[in-house]
Amino acid sequence: MKLVTKELEKLFEKYPIGSQDGLGGNAKVIAKFFNPMGAGTWLITEGNKLENGDYEMFGYCHLGDDEMAEFGYVYLSELEEIKLPYGMKIERDLYMEKDCDLIKAMKRTGITPPNYLLEEKENDENLEQNQDENDYEY
Repeated sequence: MKLVTKELEKLFEKYPIGSQDGLGGNAKVIAKFFNPMGAGTWLITEGNKLENGDYEMFGYCHLGDDEMAEFGYVYLSELEEIKLPYGMKIERDLYMEKDCDLIKAMKRTGITPPNYLLEEKENDENLEQNQDENDYEY
């Protein structure tokens, strides 16, 4: 399976590294890569094409342990080099919902979102609700 398609290349142009800083759990996931035989999920939110044709990507990297999962960088070439049993390789989720935010993607993947992301999202929603109430004229 080809991990980066023309459509994904366009999304990387739209969401270069740093473009979703500060969005936390509200960041849009533009690609999900996973190990079809076990642990390993990469929820990619940003990426840059390098001069050598590789991609540097940023997102939430979960290797099977919620406590050890973290935001970080991964290169496309690193994912492509992972060799799994029976000739399998890392795959791209073809059915990931478009415009899916990070928390929703985590939940759909079976990853427990970190508390700090959930609290951040709850605070953002409360702020929006308060603004809506303040905008309402009595």
